[in-house]
Order: sequence, then structure tokens, then C-alpha cells
Amino acid sequence: MKRLGNPLVSLSAPFLIVLAITGFMHRDGRDRIQALPALLVGSGIILSGTIRRFRRRRMLLLEVRKTMEEKNY
Repeated sequence: MKRLGNPLVSLSAPFLIVLAITGFMHRDGRDRIQALPALLVGSGIILSGTIRRFRRRRMLLLEVRKTMEEKNY
């Protein structure tokens, strides 16, 4: 089983999103736009990790199926 990395790095994207949301709530008018980059970066990090994990699991499944088919013949 793979060892998890630094827990602070793992929690950095959710903290960035929380920081952006609180900054968005505490600002008025056009100053709210300044919180959007943090929200977009945090969301992008989480989304890219999800896509990477999905692709890795899919490739593993395809390799297992390929191995099973080779053993059946």
C-alpha cells in the first residue's frame, strides 16, 4: 500500500478553497473578484487529482483484464 504524503500538502487545496470563500464573504463589491483566483486554483488542484486517480485506476483495470485474458488462452 502506498504511503500517504505530507498531510499538510494534502489539505492545502481544501484550505485554499475555504480561504477563498471566507475572503469572498468578507469583501464588498468589486473586491470580491480578488478571491476568485484562490478558489479556481484550489478547485483545479482537486479536479486534476481526481482525474489522475481515475485514469490510473482505469489503466490498472485494463492491465488486470489483459492478464486474465492471456491466462485463459
